[in-house]
Amino acid sequence: MTVVGGSGAYTGRVAGNGAFRWFSAPGECNVAIMEPLIGTATVQAPANPAATDDMLATQPVGYWCGLTQMAVTRHLRDALAKIDVTQPQYWVLNRVNGGPAAPSREEVVAQLTDLADGPHEIARVVDQLLHRAWLRIDDGQRLHLTDAGEAARARLRELATEVRAVVHKDISDEEYVAALKVLRKMVINVEGDRTSGNPF
Repeated sequence: MTVVGGSGAYTGRVAGNGAFRWFSAPGECNVAIMEPLIGTATVQAPANPAATDDMLATQPVGYWCGLTQMAVTRHLRDALAKIDVTQPQYWVLNRVNGGPAAPSREEVVAQLTDLADGPHEIARVVDQLLHRAWLRIDDGQRLHLTDAGEAARARLRELATEVRAVVHKDISDEEYVAALKVLRKMVINVEGDRTSGNPF
């Protein structure tokens, strides 16, 4: 398009993914040429729990990840509390059951402490499960599930699946995978391509 008046050169934003640049020459009209915006960063807005769909691209991912973690964790822990089990207890049962070899107490503590609320929580959970007779220690100081512990783990797996169905209501597997791929890419962007090896 052609505009009249003004001189010099100027670049400005317009609606959509474009920009205009004004060019002028002595004795001529100024000409505004549309150009694509390449590598233009979206301006981040403050966290807003009431953000509408057209505002979501500007929302901070940390806020929404944190909000999701709190809501999902609270829902799961409330469900576990109804059968007198805690989430860390579920973690320990899965860890003792899931490895190629029976783990030691120290290995379980080392692998799960980063998930826990404090540095001593997992050790206490191991003691709780030993007291409940859901775990036993062999002569080599390795942990194993008892029959009661395996039955509890299987029931908790069913409960976790039920909770997952509530969390994933109206969300397809394709949408879920796409969301996780985006989050994984963001982690790689800031930390590099590495994995924690944490199955929980």
